[in-house]
Amino acid sequence: MTKTTAIVAHAVGRPWLSGALVVAAAAIGTILGALFFEFVVGLPPCPLCLEQRVPYYAVIPAAALVAFMAWRRWPAPFVRLGLVGLAALMIWGAGLGIYHAGAEWGFWQGPTTCAQPTVIARNPAELMRQLQAAKPLADCTVAAWRFLGLSLAGWNALIAAALALVALAAASRPRERG
Repeated sequence: MTKTTAIVAHAVGRPWLSGALVVAAAAIGTILGALFFEFVVGLPPCPLCLEQRVPYYAVIPAAALVAFMAWRRWPAPFVRLGLVGLAALMIWGAGLGIYHAGAEWGFWQGPTTCAQPTVIARNPAELMRQLQAAKPLADCTVAAWRFLGLSLAGWNALIAAALALVALAAASRPRERG
């Protein structure tokens, strides 16, 4: 039995441990998916896309810590509080996704950070150099890709909300026995 198989087998019947592991694994998968779309597919992320990754960067080590606490059978209040913290991080992520998707659909105005940074050029030659050297920046109000009618921001909102529900469901389970 491999170490990974042993961990999974140990997590079966332990909702706190399995909940934290599911959140960690899904968060890693979501970040890997975002990096795939950025570096393999070639979709440059807008500033809001990059901001949506922050809750995942926070939840991955936090979920690993909560899984460790559940695995080592720390006192229930600590593990439950950790799971609620994971849910809060994912609710933050879902909120960012909803905001971004709403800006893409035109329900509200997107952030003003989706414009190129401006430095005042002193002459036309300097302006031309700045324009040629500028990296392309994606527009936060335009969905670069959609699947089943949802943009990446919309899918992020759904994934983050689902992970928040997983963490809350695990936290609501009775104390683990064994």
